[in-house]
Amino acid sequence: MHAVRDARALDRRAFLALAAAGLCGAAARAAGPPPEAQPSAAQALARLEAGNAAFVEAPALCATRLMEQRAQWASHQAPWATVLSCADSRMPPELLFGGLGLGQLFVARNAGHLPDDATLGTLEYGSVMLGVPLIVVLGHERCGAVAAACAAVQGNARFPGFIGALVQAIMPAARAVLDQPGDPIDNAVRENARRTAQAIATRSELIAQRVADGQLRVVAAHYDMDSGRVRFL
Repeated sequence: MHAVRDARALDRRAFLALAAAGLCGAAARAAGPPPEAQPSAAQALARLEAGNAAFVEAPALCATRLMEQRAQWASHQAPWATVLSCADSRMPPELLFGGLGLGQLFVARNAGHLPDDATLGTLEYGSVMLGVPLIVVLGHERCGAVAAACAAVQGNARFPGFIGALVQAIMPAARAVLDQPGDPIDNAVRENARRTAQAIATRSELIAQRVADGQLRVVAAHYDMDSGRVRFL
């Protein structure tokens, strides 16, 4: 009798495991586009805009299905947009663009979203090796790195270690908007995002060629901490 019960329990567990695997597989297939379905830059940008609208208007609906997505993307990846953003802990790109999970975005982050050599290599990899059609440079309100650059420009502030080199790289953007009306830090954030986008599209020959061929688009954007809204510049 015990053997029969044990066998039935094993059969039930096996059935549930297979059923769960089937559901995970179906959900995973729907979680992200296959490589052959790579969208255009315009389509990728529209997805990001729609995702951000969902994040702003209905954040509770932006739940990720990480277990299913992990099964989908464990052996490969096919992201449809690259985001270079600041390292600020309040702005994870996957959440800002609608609760995207695994396999959706190719993300590079550093304070002030600077286009240094390692970052450019990362962006080139996403574009050339993975075929990503869109690069978004995402600046944000109240950026500490940009605020430090503004302090250095306006008051000769000094910063220790490698922070000083980081701040120095942002100072040209801060100087460029010094006399503009409005908040100087927010103006510098937008200018820094634009300059980074321009640097990406010109410093990298691989990216420049793909832009010229119409295979890639590079855009700048600004994230509003208070509203949650991303606006493309």
